[in-house]
Amino acid sequence: MKEIGIIVAMDEEREAIVKIMTDVKVEQIYNLKFLRGKIQDKNCVLVKSGVGKVNAARTTQVMLHNFSIQYVINLGAGGSINSLLNIGDVLIGRQVVQHDFDITAFGHSKGYITGIGNAVMCDKNLVDELEQIIKSIPERSYQIKIGIIATGDIFCTQSWMKDKIRAKFHADVVDMECAAIGQVCYLDNIPFMVIRSISDTPNGRNASTFDENLKLASKRCANILKEFLT
Repeated sequence: MKEIGIIVAMDEEREAIVKIMTDVKVEQIYNLKFLRGKIQDKNCVLVKSGVGKVNAARTTQVMLHNFSIQYVINLGAGGSINSLLNIGDVLIGRQVVQHDFDITAFGHSKGYITGIGNAVMCDKNLVDELEQIIKSIPERSYQIKIGIIATGDIFCTQSWMKDKIRAKFHADVVDMECAAIGQVCYLDNIPFMVIRSISDTPNGRNASTFDENLKLASKRCANILKEFLT
């Protein structure tokens, strides 16, 4: 039986999804708690990876090794580096990059990963399907856009860093997990998609903004996921 793999980094993101799940059963593998159940009538496996690229990659591989996964969805909060994206808006990833991966000393561009390339593309069929569903969502108070997400092992706080990543990668959002998850899915030939809701924007004081808006961002992602799986 194929299941949809759902990966989040934090408790608040997991709790928002648990609220839309039914028939939940827990399986412990290593120190990871996998929640198996249904969203609408779709069989799903939900897991919290913890923050950062290593946690995200390791959790993805454990999931893919132990469950029969049809495709993976990563979702959660993200920081806006596009001035057109505001708190609570949602970005669907078209592609993901690792902004802190640097082998430019060997003649490659920033973000280039040997055997991977400059970016990992999210699954076009999944993105196209979600885009069509978005168009049918009733009137809402927030934007839903498709764009580029830049991942790195740093919580981006400075405006100059935001501007640098935006200019280099044409990215819309920064996070700390999705490109690592995407890389593992690419290597394992598993379709992948990412949904991020804006919790903050790097401005020197956005750590507190992130905390204030984490639950809102988590709920927005869960709502989009529910619509997608209906």
